[in-house]
Amino acid sequence: MDGRAVVLCEGCFDSDNGKTAHGLVRHTERYEVVAVLDSRLAGQDSGECLDGVPNGIPLIAALDEAASAQYLVIGLAPEGGQLPGECREIVKQAMRSGLNVDSGLHEFLSDDAELASIARTNNVTIRDIRKPPPRRDLHFFSGDIARVKSKRIAVLGTDCALGKRTTAVLLVAALRACGTSAELIGTGQTSWLQGVRYGILLDSIVNDFVGGELEHAIVTADRNAAPDVMIIEGQACLTHPAGSGGFEILGSARPQGVILQHAPARRTYSGYDDFPIAPPEAHIQAIEQLFGARVIAIGVNSEGLTADGIAAAVAELEHKHGIPCCDPLTQGPQKLVDAVTAL
Repeated sequence: MDGRAVVLCEGCFDSDNGKTAHGLVRHTERYEVVAVLDSRLAGQDSGECLDGVPNGIPLIAALDEAASAQYLVIGLAPEGGQLPGECREIVKQAMRSGLNVDSGLHEFLSDDAELASIARTNNVTIRDIRKPPPRRDLHFFSGDIARVKSKRIAVLGTDCALGKRTTAVLLVAALRACGTSAELIGTGQTSWLQGVRYGILLDSIVNDFVGGELEHAIVTADRNAAPDVMIIEGQACLTHPAGSGGFEILGSARPQGVILQHAPARRTYSGYDDFPIAPPEAHIQAIEQLFGARVIAIGVNSEGLTADGIAAAVAELEHKHGIPCCDPLTQGPQKLVDAVTAL
């Protein structure tokens, strides 16, 4: 564990743009999260605000309310990955107060002359975890994936910002709890911030090396941990107009099974109201016919649904597609565990 952290999520904790902060208050092995900074929601418990279950991590209005913190972690995930202007002063204040800064934004804070100068003056670090690794350290696809013995399950989705990582984290924990050894293969910046042991930052890697780096992470996990199951975090969506993703995972990780995450209440792609979401059956057909991986279950994102609405959506999806379905956050992931272990 790197240390105690306050998560910056000013103005966004109750929106999709706060999804990195959401992941950190739900689970991280890298930090002890002591607070989330969002002045609009100050005074509330972050777990109560997010999931209706208190977690003891307060939402605060100012940095001085988290005096024990050693890190400021950027918990914002805005479209375009730029630091909002109103948050720049908070980052500067944090470094002047002696806090290190960890950022998963596309904008590299360490390349900003003013911010870098403040970091040097105050003897703190800025870690831009999305900075591309040196090409000399990258791996090209080798075919070694064919010799991996662990069962591989990918969690893909019908849209972006859908809870794929959350479902993957919950599933790994539930598999371990029932005696199945499992490893999460992370593919994004939030997984890194959560302390995942094996994985890549997919969108920081030059495209030619994405498949090889993903294969290398899986082969390394198989060699070091030899888990029964690997759960591979999906990115973006096969059909999203601005964020098509998942093809690399299906092509290079060669999963035997897929869990498809879906939000029944959504009608258009995240951030693009003019583009209707392709239905689950379109994704299932593409996954199974193009890549030969079987879609074994559906995970529901319950945004916009009441408790009765969740139950109805789950029942409808199960009936229509003939595979297990559940909302792992409100109903638990046991159906997903059963589907994985039965594969």
